[in-house]
Amino acid sequence: MSAASDPPGFVAVLFAPRPDWYDDALCHGLDAELFHPGRGDPVQQVKAVCSECPVREQCLDYALETRQKFGIWGGKSERERRDIRHRRKLAAAS
Repeated sequence: MSAASDPPGFVAVLFAPRPDWYDDALCHGLDAELFHPGRGDPVQQVKAVCSECPVREQCLDYALETRQKFGIWGGKSERERRDIRHRRKLAAAS
């Protein structure tokens, strides 16, 4: 993936200070592009890595807190994270 086609925020994620839990993540050391598939690309293999990860919940919380718009975080896609945020917002309002 070239810098010109990187989704906004992708470069920031690559160079941002890593959270403490990242060293324990199963994705640590893997190609970050695997976790940022293109539209319509299969994600089952990536989600399988996440499903076995000991820091999956911390990763998902991080993505939700920092409003990551791209990629697979904590085994959840952008759409799935958006749905989680929406459900949490509704729950907080009731």
